Amino acid sequence: MTRPSIGRRIVKGVLVFLLLVFTLFPTYWMLVSAFDENPSGGAELVPRQFTLDHFVFVLTDGGFATYLRNSLVVALVVVVASGLLGLLASVAVARFRFTLRTQIVMMILVVQMVPLEALVIPLFVQVRDLQLLGTLLGLMIVYTALALPFGIWMLRGFVAAVPVELEEAAYIDGASWWRMFRSVLLPLVAPGLVATSVFAFITAWNEFIFAMTLLGGATENYTVSIGLRQFFGLHSNDWGSVMAASTIITIPVMIFFIVVQRRLSSGIVAGAVKG
Repeated sequence: MTRPSIGRRIVKGVLVFLLLVFTLFPTYWMLVSAFDENPSGGAELVPRQFTLDHFVFVLTDGGFATYLRNSLVVALVVVVASGLLGLLASVAVARFRFTLRTQIVMMILVVQMVPLEALVIPLFVQVRDLQLLGTLLGLMIVYTALALPFGIWMLRGFVAAVPVELEEAAYIDGASWWRMFRSVLLPLVAPGLVATSVFAFITAWNEFIFAMTLLGGATENYTVSIGLRQFFGLHSNDWGSVMAASTIITIPVMIFFIVVQRRLSSGIVAGAVKG
């Protein structure tokens, strides 16, 4: 290799290293502060005294185990509900012809452009009228409604990319619509379904504004995003507990991504090409 090419490789390597440091250092700092016995005075690059007391406090006295359970229930229900409803709606939009079909598709796209903050009051009023304030069910309904527009729009591209001839061949072989849907259409749109489920999971797991507004004072139904707030005080913050709780919050998200990683990658690429 010539000297200019070696120099370019060195520069690229340095830039990649700096990017990795910039990206991963906050996570490393969070872990160090979570395991440091007294991070309030400023965490070191290495914990001065390793301890698990912050995690024990967060999961016991801090009540974070309850918040984790609530968030897992909400996230899983939202993933299943938004995936099922989004898939059925996308099939209807992509395969059937009905009045105002184009207008409905455009309306779904417009809904995605509306800032979430503008929907807080209307959704609060609707949940109040349903008498579901302070309940996890009301929160699940709202999160499902937030995840559906993206899910329908994305899955519509996957369904439309499936050749109609495959469905017709299944009908000729004597399959019912449900058998065709289960054996032909569903496996082909599975990558897109996984991609939309990731979006729904992240929406339900990390969302704060709607959870705080709809749950109010129902502390027994708090999710992890609201539960983290209790470790911030008026004049001081319990940084050890904050970082330990933040570490615990990231674990389910990492596990979920690891489980669906392969299908997520193929789903995003396929959606970009077929959509």
